[in-house]
Amino acid sequence: MSHEKYDALIAACARLQPVRTAVVHPCDDISLDSALQAAALGIIQPVLVGPEARIRALAESLNLDLAGVEIVDAPHSHAAAAQAVDMVRAGAADALMKGSLHSDELLGAVVSKTLGIRSERRISHVFVMDVPTYSKPLFITDAAVNINPTLEEKADIVQNAIDLAHAVGIATPKVAILSAVETVTSKIPSTLDAAALCKMADRGQITGGMLDGPLALDNAISREAAALKNINSMVAGDADILVVPNLEAGNILAKQLIFLAHADSAGIVLGARVPIIFTSRADNMRARLASCAIAALCVDAQGKAL
Repeated sequence: MSHEKYDALIAACARLQPVRTAVVHPCDDISLDSALQAAALGIIQPVLVGPEARIRALAESLNLDLAGVEIVDAPHSHAAAAQAVDMVRAGAADALMKGSLHSDELLGAVVSKTLGIRSERRISHVFVMDVPTYSKPLFITDAAVNINPTLEEKADIVQNAIDLAHAVGIATPKVAILSAVETVTSKIPSTLDAAALCKMADRGQITGGMLDGPLALDNAISREAAALKNINSMVAGDADILVVPNLEAGNILAKQLIFLAHADSAGIVLGARVPIIFTSRADNMRARLASCAIAALCVDAQGKAL
């Protein structure tokens, strides 16, 4: 199966310096091996944050070489999350990477009102998917963090995804705001949000992308389906970003693509001071490396924006 979409993301990091990344509680084989493989490719410079004795024992059991790899000792996962966030606050890390801890543990430390690393932007998750039947990477948001976002929160979710698309080289991403239908109706509230988001883009409240919605999924990704519905749109049939109505819809869509369409899914959380590499145990190594590559490209884009 072809992986040229992720290969291109990984290859784009060859021109970059490795990103100093706090790897939070890498205490299982997948998270530790992923961090070290990303380091071997020069994508990240990992700092392993967690119980040092446990990490070293795991590395030895897997025949992984920790020579030259910095380890910051933390007794358990909650402490590791707090320590990693402190490193970001101190300027000692430019990205975070989720290891073998619950998502809520890491995000709880990130969004702490007193000790966290929140920005003015709402935190959101983006799947960057390599779907074999689609011609380019497909961004799906938000399928992992925001359960039932408000209109204002959706505006931040959209802007985060647009900024990510810019970071990976898409100059003007096409953003499809999904619903069940392509017409605006008060009977389906997500169509009202879609229409409002498009108007917000018209008025400069969302910038850098081309928005259209509401669009049903078929109209967003199939030119033929859009033509049959007489939808005249630069986005319809050629979307880069799919914005889902809520987490349930996004999670179902992403997992359908993974398990029925053999898609790979890289994951990243945006909206904090630094990108957060978010992977699942079900992700293969190529998807994990792509997640690291996306974070590295985001850090590079943030540096150029300063």
